[in-house]
Amino acid sequence: MESSTAVPDLPAVFRPVRAGNAFEETVERLLQVIKLGVVAYGERLPPERDLAPRLGVSRVTLREAIRALQQEGFVESRRGRFGGTFVTYRPKAPRRGDLERVAAGMGERLSDVLSFRLAVESGAAQLLAGSGLTQAQEARLRGSLAEVDSASLQDYRRLDVRFHLTVAELTGSTLLAEACADARMRVTDLLNAIPVLQRNIEHAAIQHAAIVDAILAGDPEAARLAVVEHLDGTGSLLRAFLT
Repeated sequence: MESSTAVPDLPAVFRPVRAGNAFEETVERLLQVIKLGVVAYGERLPPERDLAPRLGVSRVTLREAIRALQQEGFVESRRGRFGGTFVTYRPKAPRRGDLERVAAGMGERLSDVLSFRLAVESGAAQLLAGSGLTQAQEARLRGSLAEVDSASLQDYRRLDVRFHLTVAELTGSTLLAEACADARMRVTDLLNAIPVLQRNIEHAAIQHAAIVDAILAGDPEAARLAVVEHLDGTGSLLRAFLT
């Protein structure tokens, strides 16, 4: 089950937790990493010696959080030379009524969540387009786009997440990247409750390319509008399945 895929450099999802609720927030942060697919099924979490300081917690607290996630079936720990903590979570295939249950649980917050995501992600693309990318940043953005474009149906959602979070991370704004990660986490259960449609992937690929083209062209307004069009399409898809 082990994958050789490297864990992407996404500091927003590996950011330090607040000391007052260290255990609870460590569990929450690791769940975000896992449920967003930043570390996918079969992949290994960073070693404790690296992960604990990134999260700003002791290794004891980190181990307690990992133990709690292991008990719930999200990860498993293995010993030995090739040991570590491996993700065992995979989103379940959507079932009839899943989307309605998730949406009902969100209640009136659903519209707010979609608006929040639209604001922060369009803002991130707009900011990045006006920043002037380095060659390394351009290569990373193009690489992330290539990954999602070549994704299988099974891997599509997690690589889509990586693409969107990469745009936010490349802005250099920690707060904005964190907001984009939080916004995506808030819609993850909604998106996992609807099937991955090939026609939607094809449409999204065109929109992703438009976002990247606008960013690389240094056109902030075009980048913002490309994200707005893309996320409006996601909202329309969700509403279609809810009606």
